[in-house]
Amino acid sequence: MKQLPVLELQEIAKELAETGKRVKVLWQEPGSLAFVARGREYRSEFHINGSDEVTYMIKGTMNLHYRTPEGKEEIAVIPEGSTNWMPPNTPHSPRFPPDAFALIVERQRHEGEIDKFQWFCPKCDNFLHEETFVVSDYRADPVSQAYKNFFDNEDARTCKKCGNVMPNALAEAAKTS
Repeated sequence: MKQLPVLELQEIAKELAETGKRVKVLWQEPGSLAFVARGREYRSEFHINGSDEVTYMIKGTMNLHYRTPEGKEEIAVIPEGSTNWMPPNTPHSPRFPPDAFALIVERQRHEGEIDKFQWFCPKCDNFLHEETFVVSDYRADPVSQAYKNFFDNEDARTCKKCGNVMPNALAEAAKTS
C-alpha cells in the first residue's frame, strides 16, 4: 500500500504565491484529482467538465459564476473556510483574486473525455468562443492554454452580435505583474 498523503494546504498556498504558479496538483488517480489553485484575476470563461467538483476556500473569497440549465448566469459566494459542491456538466467560472487559494477535488478525466472552456460577450451575453481539451494530465494546466488560445485571437474575442471586442485580459494582467 502507498503511504497516505497528508498535505499542508497553507504551505502549498504559500508556495504558489512565492513561485507565481497558478496550480499545484496534489494527486491525480483514476477516481480522484485534487489540486490547489491560486486565483486568476482575468478569469472569465465557463469551464464544463463531466465530474462533480468540491471546492474549499483555503484563503479569500470566491465568486463562483455558473450558468443554470436555462443559460442564466448566477453567482455562489464561497467565503474563506467554506466549501461548495457542484454537479457534473455545470458551466462554471471560479473567480477569485491571485492572493486567494482554493482546494478543488474532482474525478480524474476518463480517457478521451473532453473539457470545454466557453466565453460569452460581457456586453450582451452572446456566445463568443469555445476551446476544448482532452485533459489526460491536469499538471499540463489546460486552463492557461485555453486562455492563451482565446486571448491571442481577436476574432474569437469579437462578438458577432454586438461587435464588442473583449479586452486581452492576459496582456493587461502581464502589465500589472
